[in-house]
Amino acid sequence: MRRIALFIATNLAVLVLLSIVCHLLGIDQMAASRGYGGMGGLLAFAAVFGMGGAFISLAMSKMIAKWSTGAQVITQPQNETERWLVDTVRRHAQNAGIGMPEVAIYDAPEMNAFATGMTKNHALVAVSSGLLQQMDREQIGAVLGHEIGHVANGDMVTLTLIQGVLNTLVILAARIVGRAVDSWLSGGRDNRDGGGIGYFVVVMVLQVVFGLFASMIVAAFSRWREFRADAAGAKFAGRGAMISALQRLQANHGESTLPSTIAAFGISGPLAEGMKKLFMSHPPLDERIAALRNAS
Repeated sequence: MRRIALFIATNLAVLVLLSIVCHLLGIDQMAASRGYGGMGGLLAFAAVFGMGGAFISLAMSKMIAKWSTGAQVITQPQNETERWLVDTVRRHAQNAGIGMPEVAIYDAPEMNAFATGMTKNHALVAVSSGLLQQMDREQIGAVLGHEIGHVANGDMVTLTLIQGVLNTLVILAARIVGRAVDSWLSGGRDNRDGGGIGYFVVVMVLQVVFGLFASMIVAAFSRWREFRADAAGAKFAGRGAMISALQRLQANHGESTLPSTIAAFGISGPLAEGMKKLFMSHPPLDERIAALRNAS
């Protein structure tokens, strides 16, 4: 549950930070005092900051992933395991019709793997040392097929687009309501100074509230894409191997040392109960295994 909370908090923090920066630089006040140039201007303002932040995160995703996990890219295989790992990723990538990703290993005790990158042909696939030690090669091959599936499906870009659109809508809606509340608090007077304290407070509060709903939508897509990636792993490595890998992952008990910024890209994620399920980035492993078994 702690990692789910960090995932939500990270998304909300991005929105709040954007608003504070805009406020400190006077961008928000200047735009507000000019009425955002009408609805079109307000939408453009929201899109620049909503989509811009999401795509900057995507562009930096590989660098952040390497830095935050300490992943070491295999430039020249040093042993038979590394050669097999690179060859397996290359074979899956060729079967998927994408460019060869960078292949990396990071030191972590749990079984995990992730993929990230801005485009299908410039991605990164990384596996934990724990996964290499605790899974057999058939299972590892299925996990690698799962990660290649994410890349081939364009999941990183699609997730970024969804996050960017939702950020834009959150910023847009919060400011529309904020201007209405500020106008009401000022007795209907046209505030040409960029909005009072009521405006700023309402915008901050609504971005948190609307941001929570946006996080639910992002999490729902994240769960759905895991089923597609599992299907890809089954296609590239065999259904039995993919099911076996997921069953082996159940020994993790939801544990992960991946930073919150890339936790959603891991092979599995933490579980939750009740309403908290709406913020889960991964579906339960039992559901994923059942989906593979029931696939035609």
